[in-house]
Amino acid sequence: MKNKLWHLDATEMAAGIRNRNFSSREVVTSCLQRLDSVNPQLNAVVESRPDEALAAADKADKAVADGKDLGLLHGVPVTIKSVHDLAGWATVNGCAALKDNIALVSSPCIQNWLDAGVVVLGRTNTPEFSCRWETTNDFYGATSNPWNSELTPGGSSGGAAVSVAVGINPLSTGTDLGGSLRQPAQACGVASMKPGSGRVPDWNGTDPAEAGIGFQLMNVNGHLARTVRDLRLGLTAMAPGDWHDPWWAPVPLGEAEVPTHKISLVLDPGGSTMTEQVLSGVKNAGAMLGNAGYMVEEAVPPDLEQAADIWRVVCLGELLMLLEPAVKDIIGPTLQRAFECYRQMVPGIKPEMILDALARRRGVLRNWLEFFQEYPLIVAPVGTEPPYTRDEDISSPERASEVVESFRMTVVVNALGLPAVTVPVGISEGLPQVVQIIGPPFAEMRCLAAAEALEAQVKPLTPIDPR
Repeated sequence: MKNKLWHLDATEMAAGIRNRNFSSREVVTSCLQRLDSVNPQLNAVVESRPDEALAAADKADKAVADGKDLGLLHGVPVTIKSVHDLAGWATVNGCAALKDNIALVSSPCIQNWLDAGVVVLGRTNTPEFSCRWETTNDFYGATSNPWNSELTPGGSSGGAAVSVAVGINPLSTGTDLGGSLRQPAQACGVASMKPGSGRVPDWNGTDPAEAGIGFQLMNVNGHLARTVRDLRLGLTAMAPGDWHDPWWAPVPLGEAEVPTHKISLVLDPGGSTMTEQVLSGVKNAGAMLGNAGYMVEEAVPPDLEQAADIWRVVCLGELLMLLEPAVKDIIGPTLQRAFECYRQMVPGIKPEMILDALARRRGVLRNWLEFFQEYPLIVAPVGTEPPYTRDEDISSPERASEVVESFRMTVVVNALGLPAVTVPVGISEGLPQVVQIIGPPFAEMRCLAAAEALEAQVKPLTPIDPR
């Protein structure tokens, strides 16, 4: 069994280390061997420090032997997305010009995991500045989808999703501004936790300036895992507040209510027609939730197009007006191409358009909160089509717009600052089927409870060997 320790989830690893069934060194060694075996063909983990990981594992084992208090993730190996500050490591963000951008202190969400006892195996790949639904850059190269190497692994947390899907590690951090946790989860067949705004602290000491207000409202830190219980464990460890983030809200995680609510099942997300591969998965999820005691009804949340438009104007507008001028001299051709595509989606973007969208946001969110009074949860697709081929998201402005439209039910969650959990629900046409469960503000535990009800009825999809 010990040569298969990489196959365990984080909950099993933490319990086994705490109970001395095996050591952290044994777990970390097993995961490092798995990394050496599969990562060369996937390029999910782009920087690793095996000696440091083993030293941290030995330190974790000594703490167990000495009877010290142990954190929730004590001795568990994880990977960190290369956009998060990790003290002593470069925050490269997929950009060659930042290869020496060494962080002096870790981001609060990362420090929370370190305080919970994690062992860092390495850093995962991301597109430049996390600005694409693809994972490739001109410094580290492309990450492959383990289900089909010709397809995208998703982005921007694609490296993180792949590392979890193939068993390099059970947990990996990610970020989500427009689906960057949930879309890779769909592409790779894993679970993800996109917390709501204010739940997980956010701050990067290496950032040269404060981000735009839209980014502050819509981007969150989260994580990916293979099991829902690992999402719950990871969130509990990641959520404690930090003074660096004034947006963090001191709201207790709380417990989920019993599964007696009505659920809105979204089968027609405002004209974004779903392919049969995706649609059958969403329908099956609705049936399984009905089996679990939920009341499931087809219903579309209000103002869907307006919410999607708010995201387009604010998010893409800030990328073009704030980020592009700041990085235009250091980025590679793929991100330049992405910016060109985004510019055609928000033609003539002006600051007053962003201000107007931010003002409209409150009214739309109010209408969604009223919708949640009747439907305390929403079950919906992530993308309305399966993973597309590599670089298809920037193959033409027209196709780029179609890709954005396919994630309408995903970007609206960012626009409104809501929590969402993804969970695999099956396999069709040789690819995973994954749905997202969306809740009102600070209802992460409610989302996780419904996800667990689905997971209990589905055979595990991962870990898998690259195909």
